[in-house]
Amino acid sequence: MAETFGCPTPAYQALRRGGITGEGSCGAIQAGILLLGELFGDPDPTGPVSPQLRDAVARYRADLAPVVRGSLETSCNARTADLGPFPGAERQAYCTELAGHVAHAVAGVLWDLDHPRARRPK
Repeated sequence: MAETFGCPTPAYQALRRGGITGEGSCGAIQAGILLLGELFGDPDPTGPVSPQLRDAVARYRADLAPVVRGSLETSCNARTADLGPFPGAERQAYCTELAGHVAHAVAGVLWDLDHPRARRPK
């Protein structure tokens, strides 16, 4: 996700909650929030939350809510329990599709807020 928007790609493997335990909030959704933090947040990690970041995350969450099974806070296991076994194709397809929605939501926020990383058509 970070590479898609030109950000560094440190090892965020811990965000793969579905791929590790399935417990906790969705790593893909959280990755989108972390990416918005890199793009709109105060560069000082102890600095206050910028108004731009607060707005970006609110827009992002609103964009994702209609396409996520359950609430944005629902664990991966709860969200996908009816999609078959953990390594199954149906569950993996849902998670892959959700990652696409995350990228689309981040891109939409960048576009709406006229962020320089948003690429406008020529």
